[in-house]
Order: sequence, then C-alpha cells, then structure tokens
Amino acid sequence: MDVTEATFAEEVLERSREVPVVVDFWAEWCGPCHALAPVLEREVAGRDGAAVLAKVDVDANQALAGEYGIRGIPAVKGFRDGRVVAEFVGAQSAAGVSAFLDELLAPPRLAGVLEDLRASGELPEVLAALEADDPERALDLILEAVPGAEPDERARLRDLAVAVFEHLGHDDPRAIAYRRRLATALY
Repeated sequence: MDVTEATFAEEVLERSREVPVVVDFWAEWCGPCHALAPVLEREVAGRDGAAVLAKVDVDANQALAGEYGIRGIPAVKGFRDGRVVAEFVGAQSAAGVSAFLDELLAPPRLAGVLEDLRASGELPEVLAALEADDPERALDLILEAVPGAEPDERARLRDLAVAVFEHLGHDDPRAIAYRRRLATALY
C-alpha cells in the first residue's frame, strides 16, 4: 500500500501494533528502488500475512523522510509496536530481504531472555525489574554486576543489556544513554 504523511500514523504506526509493517522509502527516479521493490513484495507476500508492506515516496513525503532520517534510498524500516525495530539501506538480494524479515518476525529477544532467567533462577532482581516493566532498574542492575563478573558472565550480561536495548528501540534515549554506560563498563 502507498502511505503518505497523512496516513502514516494510522497505516504504519498503529497497524504495527497488530502486525509488523515493512516500510519501503523510495523514489520514482531511483533505479535500486525499482530493483528492490519486487523482491520486497515477493518476500512479504511469501510470509502469508505475517507482515504488511507499505511504500513511502520520499519526494512526495519529504517531512516523513526527514523524520525517519532517510539519507539514502532505498531505505527499508521494519516497524513493530509503533517503532522501528529493524532496518537496512540499499538494494538487497532475496536472501538478504528474507533474513531481514525473519529477524523482524522473530519473537523479541527479550522474551527469550526472560524465559531463560525464569528457568535458571539467575539474576532474580533483573528479572523482577523486567517483569515490572522497569528497564532502567534492570539496566542499572546489569551495569552494577559487570565490573566483578568473569568474562563469560560479562558477555552474558552484555547480551542481556542488548536485549533490553532492542526492546526499548534503537532511538530511545534510555537505550542510547545506557549503551554508552555499558560500553564504558565493559571496556
């Protein structure tokens, strides 16, 4: 479906709360955009309604392109729960698009992490914070544990923090701030 600045909120952001939405930012004059379009259409159609494809003409919707930081096209962004959770720029092969869709449609990494923490009984305070939807508390606890952790445990804590960052979203200010703090603690 073609989406405009007027319909984006409803057709992409709200719709992505029900089903992942793949947004193809493109332009009529863009050769790679025309090469990618049938690949995207075929791969999304092959997922039997598990995702929907929306197309945004960047020339006709410049404010929207600016809002989502489109600097090169084709640019593809996967939305879930009203936010970008995966993206790529440039024409991709069918295998590349398929891998992108697999990532977008996979259960959120945080769900698996929560399951692992419940099963292992480890890091009960982190688990409690995540179950209470308090990602900042969980990240604070993870950061406190990093300095004294053995290398394998440090890697596990890093993976746990990355799952929380993904849950928050790439552009969430908390994810950005904690990502910096984690890098400082790890390195």
